[in-house]
Amino acid sequence: MDNINVLVIEDTVSESDALVKVLSANNYNIVGIAATYNQALEMFYNNVVDIVIIDVFLDGKPDGITFAETINIVPNSVKPFVFLTSSKDRQIFERAKLTKPFSFLMKPFNELEILYALEMAVEKFYEQTNVFHSEDQNTVISNDTLFIKKNKALKKVRIEDIVYIEVEDRYCNIITETEKFVILISLTKIMHLFDASKFFQTHRNYIVNSSKILEIVLSDNLIILKGNHNVTLSEKYKDLVSRFTVLK
Repeated sequence: MDNINVLVIEDTVSESDALVKVLSANNYNIVGIAATYNQALEMFYNNVVDIVIIDVFLDGKPDGITFAETINIVPNSVKPFVFLTSSKDRQIFERAKLTKPFSFLMKPFNELEILYALEMAVEKFYEQTNVFHSEDQNTVISNDTLFIKKNKALKKVRIEDIVYIEVEDRYCNIITETEKFVILISLTKIMHLFDASKFFQTHRNYIVNSSKILEIVLSDNLIILKGNHNVTLSEKYKDLVSRFTVLK
């Protein structure tokens, strides 16, 4: 599990420092601070980036827009991004708008505006139709990642890191080796979201990640998982053993 990885593209040190302070205080992970177009590209391609904050002007030139245009045309490189600028030039805005940013914010930035913009960008980019709401958090599910809002932080949970899922009424507990998350979603719906060749139902209330199984104790109807977790294996689902190669 990771926090959301943010690349900051900003050539004014005082402003990049202010951004880093706000983002770090809200559990975002800063993977780099770029002051030029070339630095931005290097950091973007050499790090795992989930979202980018881009200053429109770098050293007096609209290189922030050029950066956005570049990542938009490279296959499999598109990531959500938010523009920051002090410019009120309509032509610059029109050019920036063509890159389809998720927000276009004016400097000096407002802390809540930045945080809300990042959260909405993640939700929109990773298919907003897959957002599930509960009282204190929401979840965005992409092909390989869950983005879960927990308290004030937006957490990134790789699906491969999930140990098991426990269903309680209309809620699902997402269990990793180190943390637990609760989202409002039915068992039926969550089963359709995960790869059926990797996630198996072992009981009406449990789904396990097969890569996290350490031992199957048939005599005790028990599955032992990584992270010191155990779940029940009911009679109905004991045929899952046939999916594994058993050495005798």
